Amino acid sequence: MGDWDFLYEMREAGYSDDDIMDAASSGAAPWEWDTVHFDWEGAESDRSEVAPSQSSSGAFRSRNGYPRNFLEQTDIFEDLVECAQRHFDNTGRYLQVWGELGEIFAEIHFGLCRHGTHQAGSDGTIHGKRVEVKTISPEKSNNRVSVKRQGDFEQLLIIRINEEFQFEGRIFDRSELSGETGRLMWKKFDPE
Repeated sequence: MGDWDFLYEMREAGYSDDDIMDAASSGAAPWEWDTVHFDWEGAESDRSEVAPSQSSSGAFRSRNGYPRNFLEQTDIFEDLVECAQRHFDNTGRYLQVWGELGEIFAEIHFGLCRHGTHQAGSDGTIHGKRVEVKTISPEKSNNRVSVKRQGDFEQLLIIRINEEFQFEGRIFDRSELSGETGRLMWKKFDPE
């Protein structure tokens, strides 16, 4: 498990799905809320993640409107990462699941609502903006991603996975991308 164990404790204690969703989006259990200070005015975030947008029903909608449970999606993500890491430890080879892991990470940490399978142009939306997700794997020798200029996206979300299977992500507006001519645009994911 990890930093999200309190969500399981809440489920066992009988909290509602809405309470669990609130706790997941705040990153703290209700019994810790009185010690968490929310002084956002003028503060700069040192993380590029944003809380996922959830419906009041406790499920979020993604891929053709299928309801998904946030806790279940988080469990699936953790299991997939653990499986990929175990496979690498056992074989010295990476499983080629980077794009899917990046998109699931984007669902959980950025609130990505994914489009249906094989929909061209963008991978989903975040806060109503069409977003293309690109994942940089530990195998990649540089931090540069390329996207097709014809893509119907407003923002580019780059997810980077390091050799320890740690994830990091940043969103860029389309106007920040390089490559004024040709079929491709690109962006480099530089360390902060």
